[in-house]
Amino acid sequence: MEYRIEKMTRDQVPQVAELEKICFSDPWSENSVASELDNPLSLWLVAVQDGKVLGYVGSQSVLGEADMMNLAVDPAARRLGLGRAIVEALVAALRDNGVHCLTLEVRASNLPARKLYESLGFLQVGRRPNYYLEPKEDALILRKEWKL
Repeated sequence: MEYRIEKMTRDQVPQVAELEKICFSDPWSENSVASELDNPLSLWLVAVQDGKVLGYVGSQSVLGEADMMNLAVDPAARRLGLGRAIVEALVAALRDNGVHCLTLEVRASNLPARKLYESLGFLQVGRRPNYYLEPKEDALILRKEWKL
């Protein structure tokens, strides 16, 4: 599968917002996604093939530490290594920007995502009870650190 990973643009916001609806029970609105483009703390990357957004990741960084906001891959493009490639591209971009760690929350029941993050070197550092509302579920807090 050939695709490229690049910074999200305004033209891609509607596709990202549509993937939010497909992938999450509590999706971000198109306006919320678009507002990230105006936030100097944010970095959102998209994986694109022939103009179609196949997946994306969003993050915000403060004082050398980043939080992953969202990661999603189109269901038709899953299990092809796209999620891994997007997270690896995000880590590389964050490192280039002087960030030394990345933290995220993941549903405790989301075993495919947990396995991906574990294989990428993320470690569980905490738990947020009832973090997710639809359905109600705990979030595991995962973190990856690296040397600059």
